[in-house]
Amino acid sequence: MSIIRANQLDAWEKCVDTGVHFMLGNYALVEGAISAGCNFFAGYPITPANEISERMSQRLPQVGGKFVQGEDELCSVFALAGASLAGAKVMTATASAGFNYMQEGLGYCYTIEAPIVIADVMRTRGDNFATYADVYQLRYGCSGDYEAIVVCPASVQELYDYTIWAFNLAEKYRNPVIVMSEATIALMRERLEIPTAEKIELFNRKYTTAAPADYLPFGAPENGCPDFAPLGKGYKTIYSLNPHNEKGGIDWDPDEFERLYKRVCGKIRENEDDICRTESFMMDDAEYAIVTYGSETRPSIEAAQMARESGIKVGVLKLCNIWPVPEKAIREVAGNVTKIFAVEMNMGRYVNEITRVAGGKCPVVSVTKNRGQIHTSAEIFRAIREETK
Repeated sequence: MSIIRANQLDAWEKCVDTGVHFMLGNYALVEGAISAGCNFFAGYPITPANEISERMSQRLPQVGGKFVQGEDELCSVFALAGASLAGAKVMTATASAGFNYMQEGLGYCYTIEAPIVIADVMRTRGDNFATYADVYQLRYGCSGDYEAIVVCPASVQELYDYTIWAFNLAEKYRNPVIVMSEATIALMRERLEIPTAEKIELFNRKYTTAAPADYLPFGAPENGCPDFAPLGKGYKTIYSLNPHNEKGGIDWDPDEFERLYKRVCGKIRENEDDICRTESFMMDDAEYAIVTYGSETRPSIEAAQMARESGIKVGVLKLCNIWPVPEKAIREVAGNVTKIFAVEMNMGRYVNEITRVAGGKCPVVSVTKNRGQIHTSAEIFRAIREETK
């Protein structure tokens, strides 16, 4: 995929709201999308994601984009599919219950390899309180075989930065990408620094150079992505949920089906080193590690500092994305510490992945909370102290 600089795009500087802001998390996510080149948004109202649609309805007309309020979540995600295939950079936003309704359209996008971005601002069931209970639905909500990419920001700044990252991943791998947010960071205001346009790297999709008669809409190298065809240039393509061959033809053939899905899954699985990111805090001499993600990173770092003040050497491994699983980083930590604490805002979900990857190298303790609030640092510290007596 080609890499371009934002300042190579005419008038792009007008789209990027460069400067230091004191901004709502949901607004920061919108600014990240605009900076990434988003020019189409379709969504349906739901708390705590409504501010995303609100600001998109204001910002997109300013930069020449289109805003659509769908009749429901399913309409919105299918609108993304069509706009994406037409060449737009597209996004929608919802919250946990609304994400349920998007699964059919999301599954379609995985199958036809349409790059879309979805922000899921997670909430407790029926109420506007924080949770990370949807962790597995973000990965396994759709039918069929596919691989999900889910990035998990921990601050207002990261809601901006990671949304750009999500768009770049979507374009690079022709895959839906989910920005996993939640009510706490979505509805808080923090310092946000938006860089100048020339400092923003964008990944642009690759278009075919083949003639229409020779173009294979789903032809690609092993574990690679097919090139797009420009709209209205004589390329005839069927984008079907049904099993299809490299030409896009609907034809049940076990060999074609297997080859298709080995590639659709392989383009993510075999590029995990490029996709996955982690950050380490105080891990150089750590005897214990907290492995966490999203907004739970913040109290986890404070808890590790509290533990060190009491003589317990604790570090933190922050997962910047949870799908695909950053296995190498987790495995390395598991081999270097006495115990891992998996801190989550749910009844214990991702701890299963951490335990699987740790492979018995060290025990993994689940530190959970499902009360509509993130952990406090004191709560995490108490769990560490109990397990390290």
